[in-house]
Amino acid sequence: MKLLIFSDSHGNVANMEDVVRMERPDRILHLGDLVRDAQALQEKFPDIPVTLVPGNCDGRRPDLPEERIFTLEDCKLLMTHGHIYHVKMGAAAAIRAAREAGAGLLCFGHTHEAVCEFQQGLWVVNPGSIGSLANPTYAVAILQEDGAVCYLSTM
Repeated sequence: MKLLIFSDSHGNVANMEDVVRMERPDRILHLGDLVRDAQALQEKFPDIPVTLVPGNCDGRRPDLPEERIFTLEDCKLLMTHGHIYHVKMGAAAAIRAAREAGAGLLCFGHTHEAVCEFQQGLWVVNPGSIGSLANPTYAVAILQEDGAVCYLSTM
């Protein structure tokens, strides 16, 4: 299963549309800022499931969870925008939450700084900002029976 991971689109749906056409994912994860961008992407590609969480720029959204923990292809994921874990001060709290949840993949955004590291059995992925005008970035995760492989890419 190929996951396309976006964060911090900030109104730039066109960048996401271009990447979806290029990458042809099985599923899209949108890590917030802005929820309406993820919803617009879902409307444009109705056959590709989109899982989303709100970011700090989405305001209070009692209708949406600030994080999601779920399993795909035997890989447990924790996805969050990251602001609730104060990731601009470091990813330690988010990493701790992912490990406590038994996740193999942690996806967060908020910092606009792309990161993709494998740390003692846990993929730590921040796709950066697909909405960036200077250097839009995103992440891809390939989930297989024997584990996950993640990487970053630019447009």
